Amino acid sequence: MLLNFDLTQTLAVALLFIWTGFVRTGLGFGGAALGLPLLLFIEPQPLLWLPIIGSHLLFFSGLTLRTRLHNVDWRYLGRSSAYIVPAAIVGVFGLVNLPTAWLNIAIYSITLFYGFIWLLNRAIESHSKWVDRLLLILGGYIAGTSLTGAPLMVAVYMRNVDKTKLRDTLFVLWFVLVSIKMATFIALSVDLHLLAALSLLPTAAIGHYMGLRAHEAITRNDLLFKRWIGGGLVVVSTFGLLGHHS
Repeated sequence: MLLNFDLTQTLAVALLFIWTGFVRTGLGFGGAALGLPLLLFIEPQPLLWLPIIGSHLLFFSGLTLRTRLHNVDWRYLGRSSAYIVPAAIVGVFGLVNLPTAWLNIAIYSITLFYGFIWLLNRAIESHSKWVDRLLLILGGYIAGTSLTGAPLMVAVYMRNVDKTKLRDTLFVLWFVLVSIKMATFIALSVDLHLLAALSLLPTAAIGHYMGLRAHEAITRNDLLFKRWIGGGLVVVSTFGLLGHHS
């Protein structure tokens, strides 16, 4: 995979990219939020993994959307992007300039929060336009720094977008946000690790296919799926934070 890993690490990375592909397509979001904390145990460099995850997201979301653009809520996507996109741009510059240790602690802390929310069967909810805007701005900023802001934005989109259009609308949003991130990386001469991304594409494709097949089942058992995943995120994030404080 051109990342100078040993065999065990290479197999672990391949399995994790199957996992991120599965979650991304199965849930419609969360591939980075559920995969990045695990990848950081193998190599604690967000700027290694985020371009690879971003390349895959662009490829697979584009593949899915090529026949689904008619099923996108363009009106709400445009309104919400006015809050999300500027915050995401600020977040990308934070990603490039903040110390790696700070970024890793932030990623594990955010993931720990998601883990507890899902484990306890709680939901991030909004019942006012002001809270909606705050969640969109915060989610955009976190997405800019680490691609893990999806659950915050999804909480708002679920209330404002018809369920039948939700996943496709979110895929367009992810495509826009990752395009901004990748363009900023290019402008700042950040290594995109494109050969590594290409070598990992087949494993991500396995996860993508599995996610497409499992999407309906996951949707029907959303709370149970998230509860199990939440418990795993709590454990992983706790170990990640303890490792950075030790």
